[in-house]
Amino acid sequence: MTILSVVRDVCATVGVQMPTSVFGGIANNRTMQEMLSLANEMAQRIAYDTRDWVGLRARANLTGDGVAEGFSLPANYKRLMLTGNVWRSTSTLQPLRFISDHDEWIRRRLSGQSDGAGEWIISGGAGGYPLIYIFPVLALGETVAFYYIDRNCVALTGGGYGDSFMADTDTFRLDERLLKLGMIWQWKAQKGSPYAEDMGSYSDALANAMGHDQPAPILIDRRPISHHERVAYPWPLPS
Repeated sequence: MTILSVVRDVCATVGVQMPTSVFGGIANNRTMQEMLSLANEMAQRIAYDTRDWVGLRARANLTGDGVAEGFSLPANYKRLMLTGNVWRSTSTLQPLRFISDHDEWIRRRLSGQSDGAGEWIISGGAGGYPLIYIFPVLALGETVAFYYIDRNCVALTGGGYGDSFMADTDTFRLDERLLKLGMIWQWKAQKGSPYAEDMGSYSDALANAMGHDQPAPILIDRRPISHHERVAYPWPLPS
């Protein structure tokens, strides 16, 4: 479903004229300006703020040269996964320790103190772009790897991905129905119309999508705990 299709469905629901184009003549169309702004905000809100969506997870691999302590983050980096770690190729039994406080990072560097597996922190770099700093410095050919959330939640018609809609035929990389339902309740809220039921529909759809975003763990036992469960291992639990 394209962004034009989503916006047309939203317009039909909230009672404004359905467009033939979102971007055509948008400079003189206040309603489409508001719809586009809302679509971008809601798409980013769903993509970044609700969960670590499987479809937006990406892996970074950084390779040391024996000198550099700081590394640029990927161009599409939004944030680390909520339960993510940074792993060093030469220490696979324990992830690097995250140092959250910059004063503590400085103190540890000046005192020569460090965790046995290594440490990392994200801080501003040249030009204001954040860098990830690794200590001890990665040796030549040594790598660190971690998963992060891709900031580009829109599939662009012209190819590649972006964080905002640029054309009528661009598509949301996640569930378009979530985008539509989110836009409906937020539009009504912004216009002072009753929106509680619409927000509830969006919340239900969001919870359902989150619950089905990745496989559930398999319970190993002879007896299911409810009629919803299925037997995965028809013998006693291993001791």
